[in-house]
Amino acid sequence: MLFDRQHSLALGALLLALGSAQAQNPARAARPDPLNAQAAVPALAYSSSLATYRRHAEAEPIGWREANDNVARIGGWRAYARESAAASATPAASASTPAPANAGGATPGVRKP
Repeated sequence: MLFDRQHSLALGALLLALGSAQAQNPARAARPDPLNAQAAVPALAYSSSLATYRRHAEAEPIGWREANDNVARIGGWRAYARESAAASATPAASASTPAPANAGGATPGVRKP
């Protein structure tokens, strides 16, 4: 065994001590007194959350005949139905969905008459 219990506890204590030492940052300047109205405080800076917004680019519209021909070439509505059925039949999707807590239908603590 690579680590025994004693070594694991020592390592855990060391990591905890290092983490708490990192949380205490002595290089930080003292904060101004919040009750002193004359205390110097840094200026407020505003940055809009929409400053980096990029507008959605619309797709180039095509004619209805071209759209219908494209759907027919793909396989029509059956192709979309196959894609949907294949996506819902994957085992990962059904395994990740937890069963309801009350799968049996009975309410705990309630008796039927």
